[in-house]
Amino acid sequence: MTLPLLSRKPVAFQRTLLALALAAASASASALPQFTWDPAAAGLNGSSFTADNLLVSNFSTITFGAGNSFTESGYLSVSAAQLGGITLPSNGLNQNYGLYIQFSGAGTLTTPGNVATDVTVGTLTSLTYTLYGYNGTASFGFSGNTPTETASGEVALATGELKLGTVSTTPLGDGSFSPAANAKLTLNWLNSAFQTSLPVYDIALTSFSNTGSQVEPFAGGFRIRQGGGSINFAASAVPEPSSYALLISGLAAIGFVARRRSRSEK
Repeated sequence: MTLPLLSRKPVAFQRTLLALALAAASASASALPQFTWDPAAAGLNGSSFTADNLLVSNFSTITFGAGNSFTESGYLSVSAAQLGGITLPSNGLNQNYGLYIQFSGAGTLTTPGNVATDVTVGTLTSLTYTLYGYNGTASFGFSGNTPTETASGEVALATGELKLGTVSTTPLGDGSFSPAANAKLTLNWLNSAFQTSLPVYDIALTSFSNTGSQVEPFAGGFRIRQGGGSINFAASAVPEPSSYALLISGLAAIGFVARRRSRSEK
């Protein structure tokens, strides 16, 4: 059976253009989504800012249990906001007001070992959190192995729970180790006026990596004091409008080139 002229010769070229269109759409979608927050809308003494990433300091306790299980709890103090990798002016953050996340979770080490000498890998099985805002300043630390904070008059801004997450530890060769974690979480806004970006984001993506000096071992677990992490946001399974636009323009280009080639070969 003979293929139509349009299908016979431009097929490879069409596929190339389609691949380029998809690649362009994917590249655009890989950029961190921007969000705009207005602290004043929640009664906080700060001004609005647009960012794509939040830097946080981690104050948490991890305790090992039976059967390679572990639990964790603590606070993530928002230290700064970024846009395109550049740290933004504070706009009153940690001067006139503050933001922190209180969380607790549990998991299992799928590759257990001695954290001081072995690489360990684990999976989070549960995690819940609440994002709070407060006026004034606060400090974060520990009372024994219990994380503490000194904020007052907090306002709950959002809550969420685990969708999926992983943890790991890497020995540093001197008896110390570096713990890390990544998680995808649901995001339920309790104060819609505070979060003013569209679309309304309902996913939080977190990543944490801590140096050996930020880890304080104790019998049965360890504390993370002022560890490093970041949080950004996304809409669940909804491509960005710019991705749609790039893909559609790519498909349109394919059709245009195919029509021209078809005419030229008649």
